[in-house]
Amino acid sequence: MSKSGLYAFGFYQRGNGYSVGVFLTGIPEKTVVWTANRDRPPVSGNATLLFTPAEGRLVLQTPQGQDTYIADISQTVSYASMLDTGNFVLCNSDGDIMWQSFAHPTDTLLPTQRLAEGMQLISSASKTDQSTGTFGLCMKPDGNLVQYPKDATTIEYAYWASYWTTELGDKVSLILGEDGNLYLVNATGLNVRNITGQVYATRGSIYLLRIDWDGLLRLYSHNLSPSSRWLVLWNSTSDRCDPKGLCGLNSFCVLNDLEPGCNCLPGFAPVIQGNLTSGCERDFTSESCKKKGKKYSIRAEVNTIWEEDSYSVLSQTSKEDCSQACLDDCNCEAALYKDGNCKKQRLPLRYGRRSTQSGSVAFIKVEDTSESSTDMCFHTREGKKEIMKDIIIIIIISCLFVSSLVIVVILVVVNHRYRVSSYRRTCHNGDIEFCEDIAPRSYSYAELERMTDGFKEEIGRG
Repeated sequence: MSKSGLYAFGFYQRGNGYSVGVFLTGIPEKTVVWTANRDRPPVSGNATLLFTPAEGRLVLQTPQGQDTYIADISQTVSYASMLDTGNFVLCNSDGDIMWQSFAHPTDTLLPTQRLAEGMQLISSASKTDQSTGTFGLCMKPDGNLVQYPKDATTIEYAYWASYWTTELGDKVSLILGEDGNLYLVNATGLNVRNITGQVYATRGSIYLLRIDWDGLLRLYSHNLSPSSRWLVLWNSTSDRCDPKGLCGLNSFCVLNDLEPGCNCLPGFAPVIQGNLTSGCERDFTSESCKKKGKKYSIRAEVNTIWEEDSYSVLSQTSKEDCSQACLDDCNCEAALYKDGNCKKQRLPLRYGRRSTQSGSVAFIKVEDTSESSTDMCFHTREGKKEIMKDIIIIIIISCLFVSSLVIVVILVVVNHRYRVSSYRRTCHNGDIEFCEDIAPRSYSYAELERMTDGFKEEIGRG
C-alpha cells in the first residue's frame, strides 16, 4: 500500500478468482487502474506472490505449480514499493527505478504518468473484466494521439485524433497533469497542446484517464470525501456509436436515448445469442444463390453505413437499379447507395452504424421465404429465366394439345362428310338395291296401290 493509503498493490477479486494489480483503496469504490498479465485467467485464493530481489523477479505462483512472471529484469533489486502516484516499482539499492507499472499501462493513465511514442492504452473487455478489449489509444510517431480498433491501427480506421492536419513532431508524449488536464509534451517536457481545454483542479480530488470498454476515452475525477463518486470531466467524443467495432461483424450500432445498441443486419442472427458484440451471421449460405427455385429479396436500411470495401462500383445509377444489381449478382451480399453511386460488397461487413447525416441507403440481400414481400422485392435474372422457361414449356404443351385436338376434330368431320357424299353418289347412280340395304325408301300412294293390287295383297310388315 502507498504511504497515503490511496493506492495498493496485490490481489483483487475478478469474477470467481483473483488477479494481481494496482487499485485505489482510499475511496469507497475500489477501482482497478492496472492489471498484471491481464489476459491470464484469474487464480484461486491460495495463490502467492514470490519476490526474489537477487534475480529481480516478481512471480505469481499457483498451488498447481504454475509460475507467471509479473516482473523479470534479470538484475538485482533491493525492494518493491507502491508509490503515492499509483506507480508500482522495483528499485535498486540507490533508489533507481529498475521496473515500473507505469511503463506497462493497460487501460488507464494516472497523474504524472506518460504515454510515450509507440505506447498505447488498450480497453478492457467489460466493466468487470480487465482482459484485453477491442479499442486502443496510441501515441503516434508524428505526435498525434489517435484512437483505433486495436487490430486496425492505420489512419483510415481512426475514429478520434487529437488533431487531423498539423504535426507536432517526434518524441511527443501524452501526460495527465496533476491539475487534471491532458497535455501533449515534447522531449524537453514543454507542453505543446492542451487536449482537454481547461479543467480546473479541485482540492482533494484525484484524476484518471481511461479508454473504456465501449471505446470512448474519458477523463474522470473523484473527490476523496466518502460520499463522492466518479465524474466525467471530458470525453473524446459525444457520439457513443463513433468507436469502430463497438458492434460485431454484420451488425450496426444504433443510439437509443443516447445509449448505444447493436442490431443485426436483415437476414442475419447473432453468433452468440444475447451478445451482439460477438457479431452476426447469415441465416442462409451464399452458395445457394444459383440454385433453381431460390428466391431473394432486398431489404433496405436507411442512413446505415459500414467500412467501405467494395469490389464493384456503379456510377450514375438509381436506388432501384442499385438494388436490382446486387440482387442479380451472386457475389453481392450488400450494396451501399449514396449520391448516385452503388458500391457492392461481400461479407463480412464491419464497423456498421446508423448515421442520420450519411444520406445513404444500405441494401441487404436476404432469402425470400414468403409468397409476397412488402420490401423492395425482385426475382433475380437467373430466377426470371427459370420462370420464363417453365412458362414457355407450359405454353408449348398447351399449344400441342390444342393443335392435336383440332386435327382430330377436322379428321372426324372430313371422314363423315366423305361417307355421306359417297352414299349420295351411289343412290343417285341408280343402285336401288344397295340404297335399300342401307336406308328405308319412301313410296307414293299410287305405287303402293299398284304393288298391292289395290291393297289386297300384303307384301310385308314393318
